[in-house]
Amino acid sequence: MIRHILTVSTGTLASRILGFVRDSMIAALLGAGPVADAFLVAFQFINVARRSLTEGALNAALIPGYLRVRETEGQVAAAAFAGRVLGSVSLILIGIAIVLTLLMPLVIALLAPGFAGREPLQLAITDARLMMPYFAFVGPVTVMMGVLNAEHRFVLTAISPILFNITLIAVIAALLVWRHDIAMSATIIAGAVGVAGCLQTAILIQRRPWRTGVATPIKVSFDKQTRGFFRKGIPGMIANAGPQFLIVAGAIVASASPAAVSWLYFANRLIELPLGIVGVAMGTVLMPELTRAVQGGDRHALMTAESRSLELAIGLVMPAMLALIVLSAPAIRVLFEHGAFTAADTAATAQALSILAVGLPAHVLTKVLSPAFFARDDTRTPLYATLAGIAAAIVAGLLIGRSFGANGVAASISLGAWSCAAILGWRGVTTIGFSVDATALHRLPRIAICAATMGLMLVTSVYFVAPVVANAGFMAQLTILGGLVAAGISFYGLLLDLIGVVNWGEALIALRAGDLRGPDSRGN
Repeated sequence: MIRHILTVSTGTLASRILGFVRDSMIAALLGAGPVADAFLVAFQFINVARRSLTEGALNAALIPGYLRVRETEGQVAAAAFAGRVLGSVSLILIGIAIVLTLLMPLVIALLAPGFAGREPLQLAITDARLMMPYFAFVGPVTVMMGVLNAEHRFVLTAISPILFNITLIAVIAALLVWRHDIAMSATIIAGAVGVAGCLQTAILIQRRPWRTGVATPIKVSFDKQTRGFFRKGIPGMIANAGPQFLIVAGAIVASASPAAVSWLYFANRLIELPLGIVGVAMGTVLMPELTRAVQGGDRHALMTAESRSLELAIGLVMPAMLALIVLSAPAIRVLFEHGAFTAADTAATAQALSILAVGLPAHVLTKVLSPAFFARDDTRTPLYATLAGIAAAIVAGLLIGRSFGANGVAASISLGAWSCAAILGWRGVTTIGFSVDATALHRLPRIAICAATMGLMLVTSVYFVAPVVANAGFMAQLTILGGLVAAGISFYGLLLDLIGVVNWGEALIALRAGDLRGPDSRGN
């Protein structure tokens, strides 16, 4: 399991880095104003739709059904089931895309009520319509990804988003060189989103389904098995996109404040880096592992998978949260303060990032806890928890968002994330017996101590380098930021070894051997 998580995490890291490059170029081109707000509302809408299907969401619905058919009826029947799902999902998404394109003024009015009577409204409608082809054709790829994950083939899942980002980066680079009107630039990028999605889908479908034979024949069907997939899949897809829906809920409240949507978007981009590397990767890999353990009645394997996943999640997300809080200002400055993105935008975005980071552990815990329900064919509990978190975020945002602006909205998003995680944790313990082994109980407090110590080291380091960074050029700032991140990672890794959480030599041996139990601590 550790090896597969690293495979998905590596691909996700590459995609996220390219995503940072893309968003840094968008910030330089559009800044943080009405045009950027309009574009980012449309882009977030497409991103939520995409991520509700991808990044582990379809695994929750497709993998248990696919594995069940394969075990009971054989590989051919499982491939036919996947082919029916592939055809049906494609037809439905194309139909939804057409309807949404026609109703886009109503959709944007709901997503950004603060745009009413303002310039961004029509810009957002136009941008979202141009992006809709991506939504229409992402379904076939995500079905194939779910089936390939069930077959323990994670490489394509990990690298497929890279093509999308490369295409957008090329288009934005051309716009930065040959300057256009800002509104026209946003429209061109929106069109590139639709083209990039179609290109990514065409290449992946051409290379995979018929060669692997894991989703053939492709046909539209709404038989009992396919209906069961949709009945369980729709709640699962909503639940898996919880973090993105929380951001959308925040954007609804923030749309009345100029530039607030942009500040929250760029702050959330840094939250998505650890969330993607840890949360999405673990959700993708955990789903097959937990499904096999549940279907096989293997209680020990189930507890082992839950324990190691929780350790890994906490071990990675705790230092990430502290680093994002401590390094928020220098990180935003290096990544986004270029061109039309000003120092005032950096200060506002950094404050929002520090507050959003408080909710990061909750987002990752949701990604770890949800598969335990999905593996038992329970998609309702994660759905209800997600909806409760969204409701908490909206209520809190309405109460404090207007008084505290983007910071109040960021706080409401973090509150919503923790509400969702708390509900899942309580239900997991009381209804399905989610538990961890003695090794995890031994390691988790030590991991927290190591992370807190690393955080104090970063605070001290930033205090001494802040005067230098204030007057440094871009490359010097980038070098200092990279050095702080590298020092934090190295120091944290050393602490984990010294305190007995993990032995890195044993960890490498376990990784090479593909040990599903993960690295052992020193006799603990």
